[in-house]
Amino acid sequence: MTLEDIKCGESKNIEFKVQLPDDSKKYMKTIVAYANTSGGKMIIGVDDATRSIVGVEPSSVFQIMDKIVNAVSDMCVPQIIPDVTFQTIEGKCIVQIEIYPGQNRPYYIRSMGKENGTYIRVAGTSRPVDEAILKDLEYQGTGKTYDEIVNVEIDYDEKQALKLCNDIRRYIAESKELPINKVRKITVTNLENWGILKKNGQSYLTTNAFVLFTNNTFRFAKIQCALFKGEDRAVFIDRREFTGPIYDQIEEAYQFVLKHINLGATIDGIVRKDKYELPPESIREAIINSVCHRCYLDHSCVQIAIYDNRVEITSPGMLYGGLTVEQAISGRSKIRNVCIAEVFSRMGIIEQWGTGLQRMIRGCREYGVQEPEFVDMGDSFRVIFYRSNIETDIENMERVAVTGTEIKDTGIESRMTDIENRETGTEIIEDELLSVLSDTEKKVAKLILKNPEITQDKMAEVMGMSKNGIRYVMNKLKNKGLLVRVGATKKGKWSINLYRKDCDGKEIAD
Repeated sequence: MTLEDIKCGESKNIEFKVQLPDDSKKYMKTIVAYANTSGGKMIIGVDDATRSIVGVEPSSVFQIMDKIVNAVSDMCVPQIIPDVTFQTIEGKCIVQIEIYPGQNRPYYIRSMGKENGTYIRVAGTSRPVDEAILKDLEYQGTGKTYDEIVNVEIDYDEKQALKLCNDIRRYIAESKELPINKVRKITVTNLENWGILKKNGQSYLTTNAFVLFTNNTFRFAKIQCALFKGEDRAVFIDRREFTGPIYDQIEEAYQFVLKHINLGATIDGIVRKDKYELPPESIREAIINSVCHRCYLDHSCVQIAIYDNRVEITSPGMLYGGLTVEQAISGRSKIRNVCIAEVFSRMGIIEQWGTGLQRMIRGCREYGVQEPEFVDMGDSFRVIFYRSNIETDIENMERVAVTGTEIKDTGIESRMTDIENRETGTEIIEDELLSVLSDTEKKVAKLILKNPEITQDKMAEVMGMSKNGIRYVMNKLKNKGLLVRVGATKKGKWSINLYRKDCDGKEIAD
């Protein structure tokens, strides 16, 4: 521990005490919480409020150290072995207690019992666990994983098993870009070898993994997606819940995100290349990780929240096995759901274990956007992608007037002439216009083109969205200069503007 470390203050893994409490239980909660999560240090002789070193009496250092070791040994179950040392900083003596992540979880305070005396670290505090986290810690301590446990409530269904075999085979073919007849058939025996099924005489017992891969009756094993207006959760624009086999959920959630982030375009010679504002592969990787590594005992769903300035993907459950964010980024991996990870790997959904966060970071760097933020929330894990201001296709079209790249009915033509000789605008045909909008904007535009007098209520009904959501999309079209209101509020109609603007903002036809 250095002076600079102390000046940084307390954190999830560092706690300060002015002096050792007389009641050992007051700091024993932190000791067991460290052992149940990613470890940590407690420093005796530092004021947590001022971050100043007050020190302990040098003559009592060894007495304090002995008291700590004895208290931890007597009060904690299973046994925790603390690393207790002392050092001198600025002429004052401090005592440091370091606790390493334990392997025999859950650790708890003996006098309080396992149910009431088990703690974990959450945002710099020690918090008692709930039933789901306690069960997860017990699985970690025994070396078992939730997904490999037999589910006695669900009977084996051969049709479901064969469908899963066919789906796995199809995914393998798609990931390797092979005709499906070039991929060997997946059998029920394969499912048994991968731990998805357990042999029981002439039949099979289902595991939790089998349920998650098939009819998925678990209440919280789903992905909740939402698009919000602004930068908080005050106003919903669109929201969906995806259930069913977890590999299908991944694809559906991925498409939801792509539907609601901006799609821009770049011009490379005579070719227009579509480009999302965020790297799709990084988004997909984050969704896969959230499903594969989540805690399925937790009474929470994977949540994907899209705001004006960011996309958040939150996975229930603390980081597994004492892993820290820094270790996860460096490539260390501890698998919470071994059966799910095994099947995802064979399906080509997971490429290589332990590289997910690295690929997200690398994908954002190569894309030229801000790197994602990884947040350990104690009882959950969150990935945050910060949205960029990628130029949209419509903005790109309006820029044509001064760049010399002209969009015509037949495509995109690069014209290397002086600015004075460049045309300042051409009509955008309907198909060209719609091809550059997001899916939601495209649907709204098509409804208006078909019926200019359509109401927002009717559009909301047809599209299965809220009226606020429709209004939000229409405002985006208005801001792009594509949607105008003609006539009075009640008697008027909507009009899709198929014309671009010149440098003075005036509409010009071909």
